[in-house]
Amino acid sequence: MELDKESSHPGAFLSSASRNLSSSSSAFVSASQTPFFSPRSPPPLIPPQIAIIPSQVTVSPSDVSPCHASSSSTSLVRQRNKKTKKKSSPVSICTRPVLKVSSTNRPRSYDVYLAYHGRKLSLLRFVNWLRAELEAQGISCFACDRARCRSSRSQSHVEKIMNFATFGVVVITKKSFGNPYTIEELRNFFGRRNLVPIYFDLGPSDCLARDIVERRGDLWEKHGGELWILYGGLEREWREAVEALSRVLDLQLEAGSGNWRDCILEAVSVLAKKLGRRSVVDRINRWREKVERNEFPYPRNENFVGRKKELSELELILFGDVSGDAEREYFELKTRQRRIITGTSTNKCESWSEYGGKGKEPVVWRESEKEIEMQRQVQGKAASRIARRKRPKAKILYGKGIACVSGESGIGKTELVLEYAYRFSQRYKMVLWVGGQSRYIRQNFLNLRNLLEIDLGCESYSHEKGNFKCFEEQEEEAIARVRKELSSDIPFLVIIDDLESETDWWDRRVITELIPHLGGETHFIITTRLPKVLCLEPMKLSYLSGVEAMALMRGETLAKDYPLVESDALRAIEEKLGRLTLGLGIIGAILSELPITPSRLLDTINRMPLRDLPWTDKEESLTFKRHATLIQLLDVCLSIFDHADGPHSLAARMVHVSGWFASSPVPVHLLALAAYRFPKKKRGSSVLKKWSRLLRRSRIKRSESEAASMLVRFGVARICTRPNCIQFHELLKIYARRRGSHRVAQAVVQSICVRASISHSLDHLWAACFLVFGSGSEHVTVELNPTELTHFVRQVGLPLAIHTFITFSRCNAGLELLRLCTDALESAGEVLVNSRGDKWRLKKKVGSCFRDDSSRSDEGFRLLWQEIALLKATVLETRAKLMLRGGRYDIGDDLIRKAIFIRSSICGDRHPDTLSARETLSRLTRLLTNVQIS
Repeated sequence: MELDKESSHPGAFLSSASRNLSSSSSAFVSASQTPFFSPRSPPPLIPPQIAIIPSQVTVSPSDVSPCHASSSSTSLVRQRNKKTKKKSSPVSICTRPVLKVSSTNRPRSYDVYLAYHGRKLSLLRFVNWLRAELEAQGISCFACDRARCRSSRSQSHVEKIMNFATFGVVVITKKSFGNPYTIEELRNFFGRRNLVPIYFDLGPSDCLARDIVERRGDLWEKHGGELWILYGGLEREWREAVEALSRVLDLQLEAGSGNWRDCILEAVSVLAKKLGRRSVVDRINRWREKVERNEFPYPRNENFVGRKKELSELELILFGDVSGDAEREYFELKTRQRRIITGTSTNKCESWSEYGGKGKEPVVWRESEKEIEMQRQVQGKAASRIARRKRPKAKILYGKGIACVSGESGIGKTELVLEYAYRFSQRYKMVLWVGGQSRYIRQNFLNLRNLLEIDLGCESYSHEKGNFKCFEEQEEEAIARVRKELSSDIPFLVIIDDLESETDWWDRRVITELIPHLGGETHFIITTRLPKVLCLEPMKLSYLSGVEAMALMRGETLAKDYPLVESDALRAIEEKLGRLTLGLGIIGAILSELPITPSRLLDTINRMPLRDLPWTDKEESLTFKRHATLIQLLDVCLSIFDHADGPHSLAARMVHVSGWFASSPVPVHLLALAAYRFPKKKRGSSVLKKWSRLLRRSRIKRSESEAASMLVRFGVARICTRPNCIQFHELLKIYARRRGSHRVAQAVVQSICVRASISHSLDHLWAACFLVFGSGSEHVTVELNPTELTHFVRQVGLPLAIHTFITFSRCNAGLELLRLCTDALESAGEVLVNSRGDKWRLKKKVGSCFRDDSSRSDEGFRLLWQEIALLKATVLETRAKLMLRGGRYDIGDDLIRKAIFIRSSICGDRHPDTLSARETLSRLTRLLTNVQIS
């Protein structure tokens, strides 16, 4: 459905530089309504008689009609206006220009001339993406809708650019054959043998001259006929242009609603081959492989049920329009708001009234810093009536590219956005998934650097000249690089899943710093349990209908014809679970995997005693009190696992340890290792234990895969696209933590320390650090002995802090982790010294009978204490070197002196490590002196 209907009235000529500031070698000529502005965007900051034009030509205001600049936002236009007032620029803005084109000046030659015709939002979005993708690959492009050029001078200039272009890409739509300029462009490029047609929402078989003239088929019944008569052209030239398309057999690119990405990448690849840019083709092939591996975190849910209206509303919120099958669903949306249409017939603005007004007041968007507030201008009696009511500030923004889905945990928010991502993935270059947990959201956002091919590492600055950036500036610069990539004309879909808080856990900054300017090509979807996010009114997700819930519970057994008693049992289970989608899915999985009837399953759940779990969080307590049956259902699942594999089955133990891992996918081998370390009662002789241990090692790999498969088949875990990884729902993780103990958490920490790697388990390494060192107001969960602590700091803490600082420029997080490591090592050293003193006093009381054993013990204590002290010195030296990168010379000087004292006391002054630390000290001293002098 088009919010902005196409018009045949000729508009203005517009050509502007690309929004991608790194590519200034191309220009963009678009219609007056561009995809960068939603139907309710504010009026442009450019006065009606001002246009942005390329450097080769300057056209007077009488030659152009009012139009929007090709930019992602009004703020960017404002910045350009300020820059052009300060200094000259190749892009000129003028109100009284004079034609400056000389007949001897040859226009710039572009690699690609991109021709299109129409004002449909989807067409403009497609053309803009294609232009931006060409420029990103180093192929200069000039895009133009010549029907919008009013003056003969601008037409002449664009025609020269077209004639000098190396290749001509013509986007063919149902409106193209009635446009004289498209016909001319087809004849021009076909005659020069450099035509590359792209069929938009139609195919080559539809573009037959006879079918168009005779109005055959549904497509041409309305848009066909003798179209050359519309512009007074010749039938022969028109037929030549249409028939030229059928002769271009090797290039037949079709852009439908479900293959935009493939079509654009194929078009860029074809043009790169013709231009001899082999490196571009290789880069596109590598990108395709990367997308295939890393785009989606989970496979598509083949048993997805319902949510048709929610999917249509998501499309409407993000695009400001719906199309295809969703257009029929759009008219069935039952929202509590009432639709208002304001504006002219060619520029309609839709919104929803929440105040019960008559809908006659104009809706005006206020572009504030967050750009997410809407104020209504009302007068007279309507103003006083609204003032007496409580006016909510949160609004649903349609066409701004951001949507928020809210609902209680386990209701299906992730499943909804995952289905949306799979359905509309071709409208974006890539789907980017970001975990929204407050401790990991910034790290997860910066992890996009690998997919976007951005280098976030700390740059080397000349500290001798005082050229350095503080830690806060380095972190902001790293985030700005990712935001800049997401602010380009290339569209991405960013999904922030399970947002816990609007502020970051580390420094309490709001998450708006991560989200680029709204209204651009990149779209954002946020799922959360919060009632309101970013002053946006979320789309509240409700429960499934009765029919949909029954279909979800029956699952693969849908073909079975249950008797009335069994159907009543399913309805009873649905009510007991509180209609929670997570629980309904587990019920469907059990009925599919086991030969059990719904009534017997209901009886099993009822006979399962209700476990009294300790709740420390109020929200968790309320959630499980509302869904107490879910705890019984999870106990039933664990009983099934134990019944299948014997007591303390691996699958059940994997569930128990899952609660202490991070919320990201967990490698199966890491999960299984923690499960094997899970403390349990053991019986039998030592010989039997030895043989059972050998048997277990021989079957460990098969047992891991079988246990993970069982968890997935019963709906307890979710399979991930990352190889050999599964993920648990947050409610199951809470259930596992409340059933487990600190000994289980210790098993998880030990397994992470042994098997986890920074490249594959970054979040889980952080989770282990939170358990060992504590987090914020939370106390230490796992207490390690001095030997285990030194091993943990050496294997996990120190490498993780350096990687976080250097690779992601998360300076404060890395330094805080090193500080916690220092404090923990210092405490461990004190405990070791105190324990040694206690043993010395005990030896003095007992006598000399244990003198030999005590001497060996003293030697072990001395070696362990030295190991802790030297590791502490290494951590202190690392902190000092990192402080040097941020200009904290005074703090670094103090830290390195402590490290030198420890090393010189233990290793001596001539030891290489001591000499290396002294070199660092001399550099810090020199820099600190320079700062004090200046």
